[in-house]
Amino acid sequence: MDIIANYGTTLVLVAALFGFLMAWGIGANDVANAMGTSVGTKSLTIRQAIIIAMIFEFAGAYLAGGEVTATIRNGIIDSNAFADSPDLLVLGMIASLLAAGAWLILASYFGWPVSTTHSIIGAIVGFAVVSIGPEAVQWSKFGGIVGSWVVTPALSGVIAYFMFISVQKLIFNTDDPLNNAKRYVPFYMFLTSLVICLVTIKKGLTHVGLHLTNGEGVLLSVAISIAVAIAGWVYIRGQKYNPQDDSKMHFANVEKVFGILMVITACAMAFAHGSNDVANAIGPLSAVASIVASGGEIASQASIAWWILPLGGIGIVIGLATMGEKVMATVGTGITHLTPSRGFAAQLATAATVVIASGTGLPISTTQTLVGAVMGVGLARGIAALNLGVLRNIVVSWVITLPAGAILAIAIFYVLQAFFS
Repeated sequence: MDIIANYGTTLVLVAALFGFLMAWGIGANDVANAMGTSVGTKSLTIRQAIIIAMIFEFAGAYLAGGEVTATIRNGIIDSNAFADSPDLLVLGMIASLLAAGAWLILASYFGWPVSTTHSIIGAIVGFAVVSIGPEAVQWSKFGGIVGSWVVTPALSGVIAYFMFISVQKLIFNTDDPLNNAKRYVPFYMFLTSLVICLVTIKKGLTHVGLHLTNGEGVLLSVAISIAVAIAGWVYIRGQKYNPQDDSKMHFANVEKVFGILMVITACAMAFAHGSNDVANAIGPLSAVASIVASGGEIASQASIAWWILPLGGIGIVIGLATMGEKVMATVGTGITHLTPSRGFAAQLATAATVVIASGTGLPISTTQTLVGAVMGVGLARGIAALNLGVLRNIVVSWVITLPAGAILAIAIFYVLQAFFS
């Protein structure tokens, strides 16, 4: 308790710095989850992807990042176990931010698409076990989150598989693929917009003062999505399509239509990613800020300070702009050959899975969700379409991440404890 009383402001500033570093790592590594498929299908250039992601990652983090933050802050460890020693919780959360952020930046440097959720949860569990003991960890909730790391890739893979099968049946395997693409792609735009709007309006905007009933939220979501679909229909009809392009690459004009849709799904995925993964940076930071502000009292429900969500959003944006290219290349081109239609199916499936998880407060791994979706698209063409060597390396990096976060957090926790004591 003396540490909080004597160093309260310093602790919050250090936590803010390390929280920003963590957000930087999230942007550098997980931007591939939002933009890798768009760049891999050549629907967007890297520069365009970064600009889109900067806008929608920040919007997702700021507008819809509050729900999942509460789970990270209060769900992984038993806060009651730290009631008599809140200083240990503060130092542990700071250590977790630095440990996870450092690992993410290292992984991004080498182009490894690791899980930011694995990183921070491993770090939090690590310091909790050495500071209080195994009883400080709510293993039932931890088990549920670990289970979600298996369920969500499977769920996104199934959604992506059937989404791409629907595209094949409605468009590619017909007598007039181009006209059918013009007919059905606006519907897919409507679906994409609806997924994002429903959760954003219903769950994400309450902390910025917009409170809507379920009925009002559904009506507004449908209205916005219809507008998106109509705008897409007008834009698609206005484009020029050269039949000669199909002689160079089969279905080139159909893929051109899906290239337009990829921009919509890229925006959706960036928003979904920002809403979910910002919690990995600001959850521990908000815990530190609330404990210090209350003089050491650990509240079961603590409001998020106004400056924390923007800090996380800005950190994500800077990280993806400065270090995002390597991981983006790994995900966009390494797992399977992606075309705009395949990339759309993978991105919509991932966005739907991530936004649903964010709305329910479950911190899933967007990395695993996207890889599951890309695998689902690949499997729709047979297992030979998958690069199993790349998948093996990705899975190995996932396995390493959890203990790496824990070991780094434990070491940093002891250093911080010695310094402030």
